[in-house]
This record gives sequence, C-alpha cells and structure tokens, in this order.
Amino acid sequence: MKLSKGEKVANGTIYTSLTILAFLTLYPFWNTLVISFNDGLNTTLGGITFWPRKFTIENYKAVLNDAMFIKALIVTIGRTVIGTFMAMFFTSIYAYGLSKKYLKGKKIYMIFSVITMYFSGGLIPIYLLIRSLGMINSYAALVVPSLVGVYNMIILRTFFMGIPEEIEESAKLDGCNHIRTFFSIILPISGPAMATISLFTAVYFWNEWFTAGIYINDAAKLPIQNYLMNVMNSSNYAEQMAKLTGGIGKFTISTVTSRSLQAATIMVATLPIVMVYPFVQKYFVKGVLVGSVKG
Repeated sequence: MKLSKGEKVANGTIYTSLTILAFLTLYPFWNTLVISFNDGLNTTLGGITFWPRKFTIENYKAVLNDAMFIKALIVTIGRTVIGTFMAMFFTSIYAYGLSKKYLKGKKIYMIFSVITMYFSGGLIPIYLLIRSLGMINSYAALVVPSLVGVYNMIILRTFFMGIPEEIEESAKLDGCNHIRTFFSIILPISGPAMATISLFTAVYFWNEWFTAGIYINDAAKLPIQNYLMNVMNSSNYAEQMAKLTGGIGKFTISTVTSRSLQAATIMVATLPIVMVYPFVQKYFVKGVLVGSVKG
C-alpha cells in the first residue's frame, strides 16, 4: 500500500522516537556490561562508552571468589524458586475461589483484598507480627509475607471467570470435586496466565530487597540484592575484596576498582533473571492478550 507524505512523516517520527527510547533504555545496561569487562584502573580514566578499552575478566573473578556473594546468590535462587511456587499455589487457589458466582461473601472477600492494595497495617505492626510468628532472621521471612499478591490474584480471577462453565459441569458429571477439577482441568488450560503471573512473581522475589533489610540480621542469609546494595554503598569495596580473597593471588587493586567490581556484581545479579524471559516469552505474550478478544 502506497503511503501518503503525511503517513511517511508520521511513521518516521514514530520509528525515530522508538529508536531513541530503546537506546536510552538499553545503553545504561550495555555501558555497565562494558565497564564490567574493562580494567578497573583504566576505567577511572573515563571515556568508556560502547566497547572495553582494556578487556579483562578479573572483575568477574573477584566477584565469584567472594564467598558472601555465592551465599547471597544461593539464597536468592532458593527464595525465587520456592517463593514463586508457593505464591502461585496460594494465589491461584484464592483467585479460583473468588471467580465463582455462588461463593458466599464473595464481595466482602474482594473488598478486603482490594483494601490491602491501598492501605497497610504499617511497618511497625507488620514487624511485630513477623516477630511474634518467630520469623525474624529466618528464610521464612523472605517468602511468607509475599505469598499472595492481590493484583496477581485479580488477573488470575479474571482469567478463571472467562473459562466456560460447561467445562467444570462436565467434570462434575464425571465425578470430579472442586479440588480435582482445579488441578486436573483448570490449571492445565491456564498455562499462559499462570506463566505470566509466575514471571511477575519470580522477578519480584529476585529483585525485592526491603523485606530482607528489615527482617534479616545475619549477613549470610541476605539475598543478592541486599548484597548488591552493600556493594554500591561501599566506597572501599575493592580493598575489602582484596583482603577477603588474598590480594595478589587472586587479583590486585591495580586491576580492579570499586566501580568495576560494582559493575560486575550488577551484571551477575541481573543476568540470571533476564535469561528467564526468552523461555517464557511465548506464554507471556499469550497471557497478556488472554481475554482481550471475546467471541
């Protein structure tokens, strides 16, 4: 189809704006990656933009030789896997129950749920609650307070409400109860929605740091984002790492600096969760579009 002059100008403006926006979004990530592969002392001279000027992997060696970083990474992986599984279990069950028209008190449950999206009990009462449950300085504190997300529940509830009632009626005729129907029929056909919410939940558990900062006192139990925050706040991080890893035997301060180590730590902390996206992308797109077109 031949485009008019006005349409060409409009398309050119749109493509140019999107290109600039993509560059502004991706460049900080790319520049951090470049700095992480550049010699630390050389980086202090400035001028590192798109490519490393003096390539090295010493920054990553220093990070991976830090026992505290490895512990933080293991804690974060465990928290993300276990937390996502448990959160999806409780959130999906809650959403499935509220999707039923015949549920008594359904509106009251929804009102109470939505209220929590806008108001909370406050930091001190929540801390006292977590302490009374004996979860201070425990791994449970990293997962249990975030098991049910109301926003995710509403998305799943809307999806479940769109499933034809005839499917469940057929299951009941075959002798299935609500639990059997949910796990054997509803969940298998809800793959796109479950994958989308699982991705949201996994990213939340991977990136969330405030909970650990409040409830965890043992440095060995801190997740990777809290470790990264400590790195970013440390002005003499390179010197501390040199002492912990043996100095010249592993790396020297002339090779790495606090900034180069911070860049390498950021990349190692970010790439694992970014690499998940390609594997769930097709489900993510379907999940976002589910319910957008109705017959």
